[in-house]
Amino acid sequence: MSCGFDIVSQQDEELARRLAEALTSYEASLGRLPGIQSDARRRSLIRQLIASDRRNRYVNHVVHADLSPVRLDPSSGRFDPLKAAVLCNRAGEADEAFWMLFLFVHFGRHRVAGYRYAADVYLRLDSRDRWSWIEVSNDVEGFRDWMDANAQAVRAPGGPHGFGNHRKYESLSGWSSAGTGAVVASYVEWVGSTLTHETNFAAAAAAANGDPSIAFDILFRSMSAIARFGRLARFDYVSMAGKLELANVRSGRAYLVGSTGPLKGARLLFGPQAAHTPAATLDEPLIELEHYLAVGFDTIEDALCNWEKSPAVFKPFRG
Repeated sequence: MSCGFDIVSQQDEELARRLAEALTSYEASLGRLPGIQSDARRRSLIRQLIASDRRNRYVNHVVHADLSPVRLDPSSGRFDPLKAAVLCNRAGEADEAFWMLFLFVHFGRHRVAGYRYAADVYLRLDSRDRWSWIEVSNDVEGFRDWMDANAQAVRAPGGPHGFGNHRKYESLSGWSSAGTGAVVASYVEWVGSTLTHETNFAAAAAAANGDPSIAFDILFRSMSAIARFGRLARFDYVSMAGKLELANVRSGRAYLVGSTGPLKGARLLFGPQAAHTPAATLDEPLIELEHYLAVGFDTIEDALCNWEKSPAVFKPFRG
């Protein structure tokens, strides 16, 4: 039995059944969800939730997998900043692990070129040295000079290149106010005068009295100081820090304020009466919904973002 879904695993099939039951229970207790009254829309949303959950399961797999060291080598052609973050964390190099996470979020993954931008910058193109966290944090001006001098070489005309889909409007400029140099400089400043990520995250945990969702909120809000890090970049960074087990943080809501796709998805789900409801107010019914779905807010906001683009026909996210 497949519950009417194109399911790829027994785990997905069980999740599809549980989500269908959870949506039914939610509506029985709290009222209809106007956006999924057709079977096609309901199936499409459930499939998007499964696809988003599957991506989170993949990250969990990476955290516990036997990873090749080449994933940390930017000259290997197989560099992967998320896997590199796990390898660094295992080696007790927390700052470098967080730096790998930053490279992942800032550059993103290009649909064709993959992590080439992150690899080329980390590698300094073809140098024996690396723009490691220690090197960058101790020589921000040097990094910005290097970016300015090498931006064209990183772009490498003739080959596939570019930022990831969610970062496609970013710049490699070292010294413009909106370029990579400015982003990195403000990120180093955000980490703080101690230049250690663990101190920064520990301070948030202490201020939150150990509550992972409050710590998440503190960090999310504080990251507004980072240039070009809007709502999505901040949400992805702090969420992934938790999923990679770099920090004890977990989102306690979907953070719809400042979002585009997730907010459209939430308004579509809750129907015409939500068309002009403020984003912050719509966070509340999503909190109720998550109590039933129990998949995490990163899964819900990702699924809503992809679902609203094609509510009645499931279309997989391709990056």
